[in-house]
Amino acid sequence: MPVLTLRRGRFVAFVLIGAFVLAACSSGARTGGEGGTAAPGAGNAGGEETPGTAAEPSPLVDPDEIVSGGPPPDGIPPIDDPKFLAPDRVSFLDPNEPVLAVEVGGEDKAYPLRIMTWHEIVNDVIGGTPVTATYCPLCNTGIAFERPTIDGELLDFGTSGKLYHSNLVMYDRQTDSYWAQATGQAIVGPLTGEQLVFVPARILAWQDWKEAHPDGLVLSTDTGHARDYGVNPYGGYDSSGFPFLFGGEPDRRLPPLSRVLGLSEAGETIAFPYEVLEEGAVKGWNVVATEVGGREVAVFWKAGTVSALDAADIPSSRDVGAIAAYDAVVDGERLTFEATEAGISDRETGSSWSITGLAVAGRFEGTQLEVLPAVDSFWFDWAAFHPDTEIYGA
Repeated sequence: MPVLTLRRGRFVAFVLIGAFVLAACSSGARTGGEGGTAAPGAGNAGGEETPGTAAEPSPLVDPDEIVSGGPPPDGIPPIDDPKFLAPDRVSFLDPNEPVLAVEVGGEDKAYPLRIMTWHEIVNDVIGGTPVTATYCPLCNTGIAFERPTIDGELLDFGTSGKLYHSNLVMYDRQTDSYWAQATGQAIVGPLTGEQLVFVPARILAWQDWKEAHPDGLVLSTDTGHARDYGVNPYGGYDSSGFPFLFGGEPDRRLPPLSRVLGLSEAGETIAFPYEVLEEGAVKGWNVVATEVGGREVAVFWKAGTVSALDAADIPSSRDVGAIAAYDAVVDGERLTFEATEAGISDRETGSSWSITGLAVAGRFEGTQLEVLPAVDSFWFDWAAFHPDTEIYGA
């Protein structure tokens, strides 16, 4: 497929995404849900009916704000039968490449973003729990959810071809309801108002994840689809200055494509800008502590993870670092974390901690901090879905 590097402005962004759409659709796009049923709002240009009839719940959002991103339903094909490799059998990833890390029930899996940018959704089972792992390149949101059973049917998800606030709109193949990836909520269709359960997910460097989880599993490039994995179809997007197909007015407190980690706890919402943690880093490490919704939180940042949305060749992309939020209480003890030249340690015991929240030395060696369901995101998207968010350090 043609890969165009984004230089500046919205016009080039449209050319870039258009090229990706053509490539996706020419590679065997689905034209409807399973069994040949058209997915909600499929095509849009042909006058098909948008979901939300008199027999359905009222939409949670204005259906006119759900716009076509270009591809038809599943034109960006989800992975429904994922295959995995042991970490020591993976040779296609560079150490600093980003992966989406998900753990459920003691089982750890990594979904390389070089694959996720081309598929966006993986319907999977982790630790015995049905899960969908998702990634929206336009928002840099890597999120995982439990897949619920509704009326005796286990939901699985596809790409609708639609965007809301530039964010991936998923649809479930059982009811054809639309779901906003950023919130995990059904926004249009029979299941409107239903809420998916978040599974904590982090975007980490492959090497960091591998060191912490040598017995984990890694999504294979054997997906059943021919794609240029490792090539970024959104070359230059994260430095383009403005999001694609975002109809709202961006929150001007930060540049639209600034990277943040968003966290909501007990009605309080806060965004942690990457740049704030990077500016105060010690030898590529930083940690900040705060309270969110009554929970003691430690946010770790580490240099050494490249962007999936910068250079056309992902391993050649710029270093943006990795960020993750953890519960700062271990065995009832509130730990005080600090960044040193050797990494992150806690003042109470001197234990050393990795970006994955694992203690690698000291009294707590082998202890894993509780991963909080925070969301990596571009600022424009986090603020659009969480307009009352605070900004750490502002």
